[in-house]
Amino acid sequence: MLYNPARRDTAIDQALVWSAVLLASLGFVMVYSASIAMAETERFTGFRSHYFLARHAVFLVVGIAAAAVAFRIPLRHWQAAAPWLFMLGVGLLTLVLIPGIGREVNGARRWIPVGPATFQPSEVMKLLVVLYAADYTVRKAAFMDDLKKGFLPMFAVMFFVAGLLLREPDFGALVVVTTIAMAILFLGGLNWRIFVVLVFGLAAAFVVLIVSSPYRLQRIFGFMDPWSDAYGKGYQLSHSLIAFGRGEWLGVGLGASVEKLLYLPEAHTDFLLAVIAEELGFVGVAFVIGLFGFLVARAFAVGRQAASLERYYAALVAQGIGVWLAAQAFINMGVNMGLLPTKGLTLPFLSFGGTGIVMNCVAVAIVLRIDFENRYLMKGGSL
Repeated sequence: MLYNPARRDTAIDQALVWSAVLLASLGFVMVYSASIAMAETERFTGFRSHYFLARHAVFLVVGIAAAAVAFRIPLRHWQAAAPWLFMLGVGLLTLVLIPGIGREVNGARRWIPVGPATFQPSEVMKLLVVLYAADYTVRKAAFMDDLKKGFLPMFAVMFFVAGLLLREPDFGALVVVTTIAMAILFLGGLNWRIFVVLVFGLAAAFVVLIVSSPYRLQRIFGFMDPWSDAYGKGYQLSHSLIAFGRGEWLGVGLGASVEKLLYLPEAHTDFLLAVIAEELGFVGVAFVIGLFGFLVARAFAVGRQAASLERYYAALVAQGIGVWLAAQAFINMGVNMGLLPTKGLTLPFLSFGGTGIVMNCVAVAIVLRIDFENRYLMKGGSL
């Protein structure tokens, strides 16, 4: 039985729900504001100003429907399916690399066409890594101090996934997926000495990946001094910083952004926060950061509650989802503010993007399911 209607009187975390709803609602408004100019000038949109708004609305509806289904599935079923779902994710990452199946855009092959929309396997993989890493950590709990039995098997699996992501290439997704896996292993009791060595080893590996790729190296140079080549490698960042500067404290007003008028690339996706900063100012950006902080804090609180009930898989899943949303939001915000090198990562719940929005909704639904089961157990029920 996946869901018992008799349990509907058990409360859920309303604060968690409303923080996600507020982020998605703000994203809905800002995607429309940021995309109007592009929608009216691009042939593939039919020159319709509401093109991206309509598609984003569909993504949200699909995400809410998927979240409703995910919430009805007991966590024990997610745990039982975790290895199989992870294998499916690896298969999708392989499939997207096959010419004729994966779609290449701007030199990257990250999407699989599905009718009028596209499907991005790397976005799905973020959730599947949470589910799999949590299951692996619980199964290997007795070996978390053992490098050979506790860490190396997971390292081998993640190394293979990293290779697939680099073939797309999707360096941003690689960073997020690696962060998720490391964090869950650490939260699950991985020996701190192994963890420290791993952190330094991964940092060195990322440096090698950057230095060995002229494309990534140019992005680093553009990040360090975007104004030295404001019309070249520093173009995105320089216009993002201009947007932040124009916004000041209260912004120039909703819809009044200048940078979104085809100056700032990817204004409705990767650089949506810059448009928020320009139109809503420091107050708008602070509001977004506050909502993300609250959402992540609630996910960790749900995880701690699950741990206190000895539901260790549930605890790691909730906290792993919190790490995922925090890491991706931090990277996107850091890129927009010029604190991190330019990287193609969307802002969870806000940026335009079908697969990302759907998976964000499903992730929150799983946290809500964990909280639902926690409350049910504390009332004396049994799962």
